[in-house]
Amino acid sequence: MTAEARPALPPLTERQEARRRRILHASARLAGRGGFEAVQMREVAEAAGVALGTLYRYFPSKIHLLVATMQDQLQHMHATLHKHPPAGDDAAQRVADTLMRAFRALQREPHLADAMVRALTFADRSVSPEVDTVSRITTTIILDAMGLEHPTPEQLSAVRVIEHTWHSALITWLSGRASIAQVKIDIETVCRLIDVTRPPEEP
Repeated sequence: MTAEARPALPPLTERQEARRRRILHASARLAGRGGFEAVQMREVAEAAGVALGTLYRYFPSKIHLLVATMQDQLQHMHATLHKHPPAGDDAAQRVADTLMRAFRALQREPHLADAMVRALTFADRSVSPEVDTVSRITTTIILDAMGLEHPTPEQLSAVRVIEHTWHSALITWLSGRASIAQVKIDIETVCRLIDVTRPPEEP
């Protein structure tokens, strides 16, 4: 079944949601210890205390599982940012601070970060809804840092470029081709697009 034809799933019950969270936590723990290769579906099922068939009903593949794990990590990060908003005198500085805080959180778990990024890279069309959710959460995190509820098309375009740069910077750092200092410079540079797309102030 294609991503476009996949039927909407009914809301999870409280028990099902708790089971799903156990699965995601088990996935994150295994990935944190050994990266992408360490996340084997049978081991995830055992660690989460669910049957293998149950795991596959929640997540049809390892890629679905790891992309969902990234979604879960971003949602946790979003909640943390609500409690501790980013610093900065303007939108560009706040977005740069937000993305560097996200980067440092991933830096503390490099194996987990690598596993999630590899899953995003390997994702095919069947994982499109999950990948789109990751993108929407990332967009929301950036817009919240900007303080925008109703962005213009130009601002949304700038946000997409910022997302792409952050993702690319994460990949180059994970592969050892960029230092933390270079990542910070790249993120601060691309965040200046926010000032370029800011609508002129009313006279």
